[in-house]
Amino acid sequence: MTTSVTRPLTVTTRIPTTDSTPTTPDTYTATTYMNTHPDNYDGYHPHHPLATATHTDGSPLHLVFHTSDRIRNHQHAASAAFDVGNRQTADDTGQTWPDDIRSVSVGDVIKITGPGHWIIHLSVDSFGFTPVPEPTHLTGLAGKTRVTSRR
Repeated sequence: MTTSVTRPLTVTTRIPTTDSTPTTPDTYTATTYMNTHPDNYDGYHPHHPLATATHTDGSPLHLVFHTSDRIRNHQHAASAAFDVGNRQTADDTGQTWPDDIRSVSVGDVIKITGPGHWIIHLSVDSFGFTPVPEPTHLTGLAGKTRVTSRR
């Protein structure tokens, strides 16, 4: 013999939350240091002087990349910064590489600041990037004709 069981009705409803602010994607920020040493194309060495890539007003050029299918880690962010630095594309804010600074090349260093505000410095190699210690020998772009055509 089978006995029927009565179950209470269940009602599902969507409850609106009070937090209606949209979430922003995690971002990677790239700052490029141009190698000013005469042997810069032989790769970066810790004693090489570096100049921060800047806007014409002297403020540092920070490239921004949002976490996506294309940007998943610091290597992808460095690769995207390299592409911007070689005038192939813009960053995720539409910023392009200044016309009066040479392109990013072997021997330069790219500083990546990740979503958790961690920082890694990567030297640009012939194929890919290599982690390096934080550069200590920084110089200005002014007067560095090997680095820029700014006058």
